Formats: sequence, structure tokens, C-alpha cells
Amino acid sequence: MKAPLTILALTTCLAVTQTFAAPSAPEVKATLTKATQYMRSIATEGGYLWRYSEDLKIRAGENNATDTQIWIQPPGTPAMGETFLKAYAASGDAIHLEAARDAAYALAQGQLESGGWDYLIDFAPAKGALAYRRTDVGKLTAAQIAKRKNISTYDDNNTQDALRFLIQYVAVVKDSTNPKEKEIRTALAYGLKKMLEAQYPIGAWPQRYDGKPKSVTEYPIKKATIPMEYPRQHPKADYKGYYTLNDNAIADCIDAMMTAHKQFGDARYLAAAKKAGDFLLLAQLPEPQPVWAQQYNQKMEPAWARAFEPPAATGGESSGAIRTLIDLYIETGDAKYIEPIPRALAWYKRSEIAPGRWARYYELTTNKPIYGDRDGKIYYRLQDISKERQTGYGWESDFGMRKTFAAWEQLQTDGREKLLAKKQPKPMSDKTRASTQAKLASKVEKAIKELDSQGRWMTEGKFVKEVKDLSFGRRIETSTFIENMQALSEYLTAAEGK
Repeated sequence: MKAPLTILALTTCLAVTQTFAAPSAPEVKATLTKATQYMRSIATEGGYLWRYSEDLKIRAGENNATDTQIWIQPPGTPAMGETFLKAYAASGDAIHLEAARDAAYALAQGQLESGGWDYLIDFAPAKGALAYRRTDVGKLTAAQIAKRKNISTYDDNNTQDALRFLIQYVAVVKDSTNPKEKEIRTALAYGLKKMLEAQYPIGAWPQRYDGKPKSVTEYPIKKATIPMEYPRQHPKADYKGYYTLNDNAIADCIDAMMTAHKQFGDARYLAAAKKAGDFLLLAQLPEPQPVWAQQYNQKMEPAWARAFEPPAATGGESSGAIRTLIDLYIETGDAKYIEPIPRALAWYKRSEIAPGRWARYYELTTNKPIYGDRDGKIYYRLQDISKERQTGYGWESDFGMRKTFAAWEQLQTDGREKLLAKKQPKPMSDKTRASTQAKLASKVEKAIKELDSQGRWMTEGKFVKEVKDLSFGRRIETSTFIENMQALSEYLTAAEGK
């Protein structure tokens, strides 16, 4: 451990951004503990939702929820568990590790037989009996299994984030003999095994997985094409088994596999990540639209998903696909992963709808921006779709392309070896520690002051989600808890030289 910064050095750095005294390590630790104590008091079997009314009578994840339910999709239970682990790493206080253990155990108990998780787990006995869980294997008849839900979700970083958290958790506890640890380790090993099984022969993952591996006969390995003809209105087909880039699903799958490989050194996980990269190479559309679609059918053609998500070249998920390919090249050194990128970036440069702005969807072949609505029709102007869809979906944006262009330029400037070296963990220098504290001091001071006497960070103002009929006033948001806890943990780590 490095010697603490001198008071003079820290004060000099902090003076740039604030006029009050820097929060002390004991203050930060006390705040972390008090906030974790409160959140544990409202947990359901160790798990969490997204928001709670002040009196805890109204609860929700993405949708309305009950006091027997927990949410998986971030900022749900896995994201909360990761936050507790960061607090434990920064403070060394066992309460945070205990909270992380409870969250991991809740996930283990709710894991599906298909290896992953749905959006939520319901611990009410009657509701739990509607799911076919890993813990039910060998206990049910075929007739009972047929009536139960068993669909693992890779959409919205759902199953991937749960597995990443479990990987992080077992890395922290190592050989601990706590009774819950065996079940947690079993769930992790099972989840990774099933995720390998869920990968299609072509290297993609579906949006949702039914627990039944697919054969290359059903899903051949072939390059993407743009069909001469395709439905111009939503065909109401089941898209959940399509090869899915939407919401960066495959990028998140690759990240989960790479995380598993780094932790366990198992070559199968690296092979799966590389195979998914090979899929991205196959999925790049031909000129004049050498980017990616949100989802592909088994013919490797862009396909409809929801009624407002038509087949198209996408200015959205293509940005994430490019960064994923850059990351794969940096990790593996295989130049094939960056070969498609110049063509894709050239498309972005000629497809702007305004400086630094793109449409989410471009019509196949014509490259005209298109928009969708709940009526399943294609429109050419944003103002022609319903008001609800105009504001309820990201139709136009920079889609992170500033970062994507910057990542490509940095690769050209620095080269792979230098970027790979930057990813390696290094001890924090005194200068970095001081600048980190200076950067976070104002936010940490605010978090300390705003934590109420019960240990809550309350969010003010009305929250309304019209489609799902959710309405909250003063409330507790897990996203706010996560943001504040991460700032406190990072500040404390810098302050104590960890």
C-alpha cells in the first residue's frame, strides 16, 4: 500500500474544483454502510427492483412489480450486486459482501433450466411454480415441464449481466465455505455451459433461448445478403430466435464470454467470443450498405422484429458492432476483425442526416431513413408516426459514433500493443489518486449530505411511463443508489491508496 497523500497535495488538487473540505474516509465508509443497510432492509430474498415509492407500496422494474419479485435487467439485481462488490473492495466492510452474496444467491435460486434468466424472478410459491428452474430438474414430470416458462433472455443485457456478476462474485470469495457459495458456483458453471449451448452454429445468440441447441442444418453458416423482396408490413412472425444485435445483445454476450475466459482461463469461452466475432464479419451487409442490421433470420437476411422495427441497415447497433470488433482485435490480435471497419465508417460519413447525427434505420438498398410505428407500417418521415412512438424510441441520434470514430483513430495512432497495455491493471499513482479524489469530491460530498436518516437517497419529481401505466412521486431508484455508491467507492479507493 502506498503512503497516503499529504494533506497539502490533496488540498491543492481539490482547490481547483471546490471550496469545502474533502470528505474523510470514515465519512465515506459510514455512508456506504448506512446506504447498504437500508437497501438490504427492502430487498426481496436478496434481490432488487428498479424503483420503490417512499412507502414501498408501489414497486417496479421496467413494469409494475410486487414485493415478491426482483428484476434482472440493469439496474436490477446483478447491477446492485456488482455495486456491493465495489463497496466491499473499497471499504473492506463485510456488510457489502453479505449484500452481494444475498443477491448472487437470489439469482442462483431463480435461474432457469435453460441456463439464464427471464426479466424477473418471482419468489411467491404460486408464481415460482410457473417457471422451470434449474433447481426443478429431476423433480417434475414431462407434462409439468411443458406448462412452465423456460426462456432465457439475452435481450437488454439480462442473462449476460447476471453471469458477469456471478463471475465477479466468485472471484472475490475464492474458496469461501459459506453454505450459499456452493449453490452460487453451481449456478455460474451451469449458466456458462448453457450459454455456450445457446450459441448458434454461425456464432450469434438469439434474443431469447428456449434451452434447445440448434443444428447447422436448421441454421446454416452463410454470409448476410439483402433480399430483393421482403415484407413491407409487419408479418407478425416470432422474431425471438433471430440472430440479434438489438440493444447490443451479441456484444454483451461476447463481453460475458471474454470475462469468463479471463477469470477461468477456459479456452471454450475465448473460442465462443471469437466465433461471435466471426458472425459479425458474416453479418456485415454488402455495399452500398456495409453496416449491420438489428436482427437477421436464419437465411441471414435483415428481418422484422417488433411492429416498429423493420428490416433495415441500422445506424444504431452498427456503432456498437464496430467497437466490439475493435475490442476483439485488441484482445486477440487477429486483424480479420478490423478489416470491415473502414467500409462501415465510410458508410457513416456518407449517411449523416445532420452533422454527427444518423437515423436508426435506413431502407435496404435505397439507404433512405425510415421509421416504424405500432401499426407495423414503414414511414419516411418521423413526424408521420404516432406521437407516442416519436418520443418512445431512439429514432435519430449520434448513436455513440463520436466514441466509435475516436476508438478507431486511437487504434491507428497507438496500435494494438499500446492499447492492450493500457487495459492491464496498474497501481494507482499519487497523482492519479489525487486527481480522482478532486474529480469526485463534489459528487461524494453531495451524496453524503443527501443520504437521509434512514439511509436512503430519495429521487424527487414525478415519474410516469404511459405505456406501462407506471406513476411514481418521491421514490427510491436503484440507478441513483448505484451511481452514488460507485462514486463513493471510487473516491474511497483513491483516498486509501488501494
